[in-house]
Formats: sequence, C-alpha cells, structure tokens
Amino acid sequence: MKKERDQISFARTLRREQTDAERLLWSRLRRKQLDGFKFRRQQPIGRYVVDFVCFERKLIVELDGGQHDEARQRDEERTAWLNKEGFRVLRFWNNDVFGNLEGVWEVIEGGLNEVTLS
Repeated sequence: MKKERDQISFARTLRREQTDAERLLWSRLRRKQLDGFKFRRQQPIGRYVVDFVCFERKLIVELDGGQHDEARQRDEERTAWLNKEGFRVLRFWNNDVFGNLEGVWEVIEGGLNEVTLS
C-alpha cells in the first residue's frame, strides 16, 4: 500500500513538472481531442509511471529526451513488461514532438486504429 501511495505521489509530481515536449503533446491529447479517445498523463501502471496512456486501447505514448539514450536497456525492459501486460508502447524523441507534431499525431492515431484491429 505504501509503494502504491508513493507511486501516485511521484506521478503527481511528474504532472506538475512536465517537460516542454510533454506539455505540448498533452495540449493535443487532453479532452479526447484524438478521435474521442481519453488519454491520461503520468499514470502509474504496475511499478512504472508512463507518460500518456489510453486505457480503452491499451496504448502508451512515451517521450524520450537525451537522458533516455543512456537508459536504453531499462526502457527495453520496461516496454517488454508493459507489452506482456497487454499494452502497446509508442516512443518518440522530444525533438520529434517539437519538429513534427503532426507526424507524431498521425502515428498515435494509427496506433489507436491498429490496436483496435487486433
């Protein structure tokens, strides 16, 4: 129970301290702006906190900055665990969000549709 409370508290902190890329993408994902699908941000799932998730389609969107390049192994383990739990994970670099937001949007939309077909 304490771990769960700590994780919820950590997620709240992450929501308050969003990166610029997270803030920009969230401005487009919030309020069901993508085909009416609801996304949550900084959501605890198991022992992880994911950037964005649509539970209806079990689709997770993760944004990676430069610090993630060093954490590739940890990210792969995290993605494998989330996949095992039935989630599909889409990863984007922060600079993709800044430089090609429409392209990121299209990939997320395609991910929602692909998940629907499976």
